[in-house]
Amino acid sequence: MTSKTVFRLRAATIPVLLSLFLLLTAGRSQAQNNPEWRETFPPHKIAGNLYYVGGKDLAAFLVVTPEGNILINSNLESSVPQIKESIEKLGFRFSDTKILLISHAHLDHAAGSATIKRLTRAKYMVMDADVPVIEDGGKTDFAYGREAGWSYRPAKVDRVLHDGDEVKLGGTVLVAHKTAGHTRGCTTWTMKVTENGKTYDVVIVGSPNVNSGYKLVGQPSYPGIEADYEKTFQTLKSLHCDIFLGAHGGYYGLPAKYFRLKSGDQLAFVDPAGYARYVSEREATFRKELERQRAALVTAKGF
Repeated sequence: MTSKTVFRLRAATIPVLLSLFLLLTAGRSQAQNNPEWRETFPPHKIAGNLYYVGGKDLAAFLVVTPEGNILINSNLESSVPQIKESIEKLGFRFSDTKILLISHAHLDHAAGSATIKRLTRAKYMVMDADVPVIEDGGKTDFAYGREAGWSYRPAKVDRVLHDGDEVKLGGTVLVAHKTAGHTRGCTTWTMKVTENGKTYDVVIVGSPNVNSGYKLVGQPSYPGIEADYEKTFQTLKSLHCDIFLGAHGGYYGLPAKYFRLKSGDQLAFVDPAGYARYVSEREATFRKELERQRAALVTAKGF
């Protein structure tokens, strides 16, 4: 093969590689600009002192107490006015937000945190392994830290949380469960609410999803990611759940349950069976992906 032939072959591959790069970049860009992330949704009471103040898919929850309120998830920076408006539509004051929590340190759940802290002076509390990502604006995220468009305004964390820590305010207690894998510090929140004299266990799932491009074996996205997912599913299966919620409305069927709520079903969000199905399906999906990656690794090694 002559040097001219090699040059022609290399030149011919450039458009192909460029097309692949643009395709991957476009896919990721579309993901972070999902139109449902910016669609509004009616704020509503879930049960007891727990309210929904998020959008159509990006979930945010308000816990109301006599000593101020707790907000779970700040979502996109552009989501902050929507969250504020939803809180005020429910008859509460945005400025009464005393504590800010998140599900995990991705753009779609944490980008608005710096703005919310500035506007409300809320104390920001984040799971240990997600703290560096929050404080550098997503730059050290193992999956998206080098991706254009996935960084956000850094925010100072006021309290570093650890697995099992409690967040208390005005008689309400939330428990932070480290359910890592999706991010190193992904957090599932649990609490109790009382409605019509009955107490319900609430589970707000952080995320058990294995995103496209995550590497579980071989050269993993980060050391220990497979073990983190294994522990996450053990934790999720161990939690008692009456009211099933999550970081995205799609996790728990928000639109359908809200329709039932508006139709008079005051316990529309009580769904222990749905929670069990969700965890089982997500675990099965994880195991399928794990086996696929293991098989691909064996093939690549030529065994």
